[in-house]
Amino acid sequence: MNRMNKTELPTARLRLRLLNISDLRAVHNLHSLPETDEFNTLGIPKSIAETKSVIELWHLENQRSAINNYTFVIEKNDTNQFVGLIALKLRNRKFRCAEVWYKLHSAFWGKGFGTEAVNRLLDFGFNQLNLHRIEAGCAIGNMRSIKVLEKVGMIREGTKRQILPLKSGWTDCFEYAIIETDKRVFASIKA
Repeated sequence: MNRMNKTELPTARLRLRLLNISDLRAVHNLHSLPETDEFNTLGIPKSIAETKSVIELWHLENQRSAINNYTFVIEKNDTNQFVGLIALKLRNRKFRCAEVWYKLHSAFWGKGFGTEAVNRLLDFGFNQLNLHRIEAGCAIGNMRSIKVLEKVGMIREGTKRQILPLKSGWTDCFEYAIIETDKRVFASIKA
């Protein structure tokens, strides 16, 4: 599971590229939006310095020779406009398992970008990293994410009770997963 040189994952409309420090302002803006914070456990950052401390860790991980936590910026192909973030956190290599998470700027909700990005990351995980299983968690009230996860073929396997500390209080989390032999949806992963 070695890092590919200049890992970039294109789709028909998007490009997923490894996050770097120059993405600080865009990530801070994303994390500062009240609508994207509704189901976020990080909370709205108090300052850009707080955001910087978070993305510095993601950036350092992306620089390792063997990455365990890939954090990608999602950009539009035609304009290089920042759409959001998506990540793949690898678990114990013996189990060939990872967890995906994502967050899109609200200006891009409802356009299929989340589905397209998650599909591309699943393709990367199964075909390039040789994973067996990819999981995702989702707050039970997050209907947009539920739709994305189900559109890409992930299966709801259960519910964790009162696990997510959201600003609205503790909430349950649906657990989703897809394995390498499950039927998958491919939403134009080629550029």
